[in-house]
Amino acid sequence: MVFIFILSILVIFHAYFGYPMSLWMISKFRSYQVEKADFLPSLTLIITASNEEKRIREKLENTLLLDYPSDVLQVIIASDGSTDATNDIVQEYAEHGFELLALHERQGKENAQKEAVSHATGKVIVFSDVATRIDPHGLKAIAANFADPTIGCVSSMDKVLGKDGQPCGEGAYVRYEMWLRDLESKVSSLVGLSGSFFAARKKVCRDFSGEMQSDFRTVLNSMKLGLRGVSDPDAIGYYPDVADNKREFDRKVRTVLRGQTVFFRNLEFLNIFQYGIFAYQYFCHKLLRWLVPFFLLFALVLNFVLVFSSVFYVVILFLHLAFYGLAGYGLIKPEAMDRTIVKIPLYFLTVNAAILVAWYKYITGNRMVMWTPSNR
Repeated sequence: MVFIFILSILVIFHAYFGYPMSLWMISKFRSYQVEKADFLPSLTLIITASNEEKRIREKLENTLLLDYPSDVLQVIIASDGSTDATNDIVQEYAEHGFELLALHERQGKENAQKEAVSHATGKVIVFSDVATRIDPHGLKAIAANFADPTIGCVSSMDKVLGKDGQPCGEGAYVRYEMWLRDLESKVSSLVGLSGSFFAARKKVCRDFSGEMQSDFRTVLNSMKLGLRGVSDPDAIGYYPDVADNKREFDRKVRTVLRGQTVFFRNLEFLNIFQYGIFAYQYFCHKLLRWLVPFFLLFALVLNFVLVFSSVFYVVILFLHLAFYGLAGYGLIKPEAMDRTIVKIPLYFLTVNAAILVAWYKYITGNRMVMWTPSNR
């Protein structure tokens, strides 16, 4: 029991702290830089939408502000079976060259992206969603990375703001993810892209799947071609915190479930002899992270069993209960979510609860391809 308890603590620690620390150490001996340049390739911006009549106009107005030469910019709005006024609103912007790709049957975000890719004329394809606002220089910033022939795909940096404009629980978690992506980019390739705003060479998108998570699979397609994915701090996507926590929990479940589908269909990337450091990243960032909720349960249960054996386990149990208690307090008292000491434990446990639900769905054969945008 002691061995399993210690192993559980070590796995949890390595998944969230040991892994990035190891990347930091590797970066001292092996570090890649992106050779950026003023590079303006023909570019296609694909925006996916499904029944977004309340937000699509704001997104299109944001798109009009993007600073990129119009003669090499194509904008496609892929409407995934929208039954509200989304398509009508998009057609109002036809005079600006925006193209509506109206898919009559809703088949999911990735399928909509796949259909739009087949109509794309740009050498670089940028993917975005309706909730994300892009800086005016965002397209130029993300395109500059493709001046480097080793780059296959590029992820934006996410900025999440609460209702008061301050970082929220998710914001702290997202900042951690952005830091991790920066480390991954330096030593090899990041493992996953920001689904709300990312770009890829068109040749990377030729094997585009309408059934698997595009922001994850695009990195794997790049690796297969001998290219890598990087995160660009100059390409920023802003989006507000969620307004409906229940729907956001469901979104997290869908994200993990779709990621598991991609992961287990591409186990060859665990081959360290073929993919080197990326195989280590693939294991730690995905599978090890998804195993954390099981080790959290092991650690908590065994802590109760071992508490009478020494003072050490009493102290650890106190810390355990304090951590879970703070999260529970945040559930009971929503106003307490303004405090970092409450919102971070709650967000961490919410993420891991979503992972458990995703595991159940995956093991029972549930494969989710439909997507419902979070209410932000």
